Amino acid sequence: MSFTFIKHDTNIDFIGKRYWVYAVSVLLILIGIISAVWGNGLKMGIDFAGGVIVQVQFQEPVADEALKKGLDIPALPGISTQRFGEGGRDYLLRFSSAENADATHLRTTVMEALTATFPGNTAEIVRLEIVGPKVGADLTNKALSALYYAILLIAVYISGRFEQRWMAGAIMAAALWGGIYVAGLTGLGMGWLVLLALGITMVVCFVLRLNFALGAVVGLLHDVAITVGLLSLMNVEIDLNVMAALMTLVGFSLNDTIIIYDRLRENLRATPDLDMAHLINKSVNQTLSRTILTSGTTLLSTLALYFLGGGVIHDFALTMLIGVVVGTASSIYVSSAILLALGDTDFYVRLVQRKDQYERPGEHGVV
Repeated sequence: MSFTFIKHDTNIDFIGKRYWVYAVSVLLILIGIISAVWGNGLKMGIDFAGGVIVQVQFQEPVADEALKKGLDIPALPGISTQRFGEGGRDYLLRFSSAENADATHLRTTVMEALTATFPGNTAEIVRLEIVGPKVGADLTNKALSALYYAILLIAVYISGRFEQRWMAGAIMAAALWGGIYVAGLTGLGMGWLVLLALGITMVVCFVLRLNFALGAVVGLLHDVAITVGLLSLMNVEIDLNVMAALMTLVGFSLNDTIIIYDRLRENLRATPDLDMAHLINKSVNQTLSRTILTSGTTLLSTLALYFLGGGVIHDFALTMLIGVVVGTASSIYVSSAILLALGDTDFYVRLVQRKDQYERPGEHGVV
């Protein structure tokens, strides 16, 4: 007797519940915007803002407040402490520092402050890193650029794969390159340029009716916006680990979206007489077993990293935990639902027929 994780005839009305999910998504995005603009703000780590990070280990546990009070001196401006690991012996110290700060001098200053604050508790500096303001700004620009170009290339790829419109994708990429080049001459910062480019991407996808690409891009932006907003609400520092998690989230969410898109394309061939809502529901239900297994195992692995991985990868694991849940939901309720809003069954059937004609030899042997 075989075991089936999800029954093949499952018929959950995902699309019918999409408005509830929209309400939750809008609420989370608004909370994130309020937190980022009027609340905690985006707490940038030293990787992007510049500064000094010092990892220290004490012989005996120390109290957070005593440590922070002892290091609150003019030579260590903007000090913040973060405990990690078990036992209260390991801490990450972060503080701002002038450009061209001397590592040896900083090490001596930190050790003197620790010795004066905890005279009977030996401390050891395990790691000391200095990131200057120029390096931090350069890393910020590169991180934003990487995130944007990843989303742009995804839009081009999906346009070609699902709609057989490689030329339209290339036109979109060229238009964006030209638009960003011109906007760059105005002296706008990289953050504004990326926002402008993402706006142009969505407008071009809408005008050219690249619905699959638009659905994927909006879904990815939805995931990143909610995740970053919740990180701001929880006062989590945005550093290279968090940025790596966001890039991983983009790939994870896209993979789930493409699985559903592939099954939808097959169902458009097999049952073109069904309306689009039924086709999307059917596709999501048919891939539900795979979605639960993939997202579930990823979630379990990330939970293990969050609770057992230590303080160094704590923020990475937290970002992934949020992203896995949000990314799985957006593949169903955002990326797929946009297809329903922007076209009927006949429109997508024609796309599938166009792709089939391209991939298979026709009457005249054209591939």
